[in-house]
Formats: sequence, C-alpha cells, structure tokens
Amino acid sequence: MSFSPAPFFGADRASFPGPVPALSVVLPMYNEAGGAAALIAEIAEELAEIDHEIIAVDDASTDATAEVLTDALAKYPQLRILRHSRNSGQSRALRTGILGARAAVIATMDGDGQNVPSDVPRLYRHLMRPDAPSLLALVGGVRQQRKDTWTKRFASGLANKVRKALLHDDAADTGCGLKVFKREAFLRLPYFDHVHRYVPALIIREGFEAEYLPVSHRARQFGQSKYTNLGRAAVAIRDLIGVSWLIARSKDPGQIEERSFRE
Repeated sequence: MSFSPAPFFGADRASFPGPVPALSVVLPMYNEAGGAAALIAEIAEELAEIDHEIIAVDDASTDATAEVLTDALAKYPQLRILRHSRNSGQSRALRTGILGARAAVIATMDGDGQNVPSDVPRLYRHLMRPDAPSLLALVGGVRQQRKDTWTKRFASGLANKVRKALLHDDAADTGCGLKVFKREAFLRLPYFDHVHRYVPALIIREGFEAEYLPVSHRARQFGQSKYTNLGRAAVAIRDLIGVSWLIARSKDPGQIEERSFRE
C-alpha cells in the first residue's frame, strides 16, 4: 500500500467507494503496533450493528504501526488508513481523520486501547435519540475507575477543576478521548494544537449543547504514554488563556433565518 504525498484536504471523502456510513470512528495512532490490530478488531465487532467506517490516522509512527494497519485492511473493508509524513500530535491526527471522514457523526477514541469500544454504540445512540435537544452536538465520555497512575489521575482531576471553573463547560473529564459528535459542528471550531481537550467548551461557544455519560477505562497493554504531567502543564496555562479569550470574544447571533422571495 502506498500513501500519496499530496496535501490532504479531505477531498477523498467523495471519492471513497461504497455507501456513506452512519458513523466514522477516528483513531489517532503513534507507535501503537502492539495493540492496533486488536483494537481494530474489537471496534468492528462492537459496531457490527451500526454502518460505520474506521479511520486510523498513523501520525508518522517509527515502529510497525503502518504495517500492522495495512495487514488489517484485508480483513476489515471498513478500515481506512491516513498517514502523516511528519509527527504532528494527537489534535492534528484527529483533525486529519475528521476531515477525511464520510459520516455526519464522528466517534473519536484514543489509539492506545484504553477507551472501551463497547461504549461507542451507547454514546452514538444517546446523541441520535429521537428526543435529543435540537442543538445537542456532542456526547462526551467520563472515565470511571481510571486505570492510570495516581499522579496522572491527580493531575487530570486538578486540570479539570481549573478548566471547568474558567470555561464553564461542565465537562468532568474533557481529557477522555472517547467522544461522539456531529462532524459539521466540529468543523466550525478553530484549530490549534491540543484543541481536542477543549472541544466541549468550543462546541458550547458555537451555540451547541454537550452532554456526558460515564464510560469504562482499562489499563494500557502495549506501548507507552505519549504525554507527561510536566509536558501537559507546560502548555495548559497558555491554552486556557487562549480558549478563555476565544470564548470572551464570541457573540451569539441567536436564531438565523433565511428569507427568499418567490413569484
């Protein structure tokens, strides 16, 4: 399998063969060769009753992630692979996948396998339920009984409290990679590195609504975390200032009506 060196702008959405799926699952991956195949298989099994595609975005992995994903193509026709030529981080990988996604609804999951695929159908159906609020655009996961080190849990809990106090997004666990949302709403958001941690606040800024459901969490079985508490803290203050500014400078136009004159 070869990858085109041309810049990717999402144009492949229209040319990809087959009917348009109801749900696109986007997986950012960097050096996840050990667990990539098992994660793809589990997602395919859990979403068997939902017409879906799986978009794995290989963020210029230096291990065998690309080869493992390519081998999985023969077994899972709903799998698509996008690959960065340079490592660009989780937010850029997510954006690449969402730009290329064909479905109107997106599910994002961490590529390390700690999010549990069986939670995806529940979040998807909650978002798409007939009596959902008309402006509901996102259902975010809230990890229960996190299988992380106590230092990571402490740092995450502190960051969530500070973020909620400043941004008023009511998200208890915005760092959870498992989210289901409307693609159109996401594409209205400004892009910056680490934006994936502020999607609920920015969704609300655009006039949409967000809801949250408890989800499972499991220990990482392969590879290693790409983040450190110190590394996150180094950018968190700057990001919070930036997002607070974006929210403060936003104005809500209320309902928008279009009028036309016809004979």
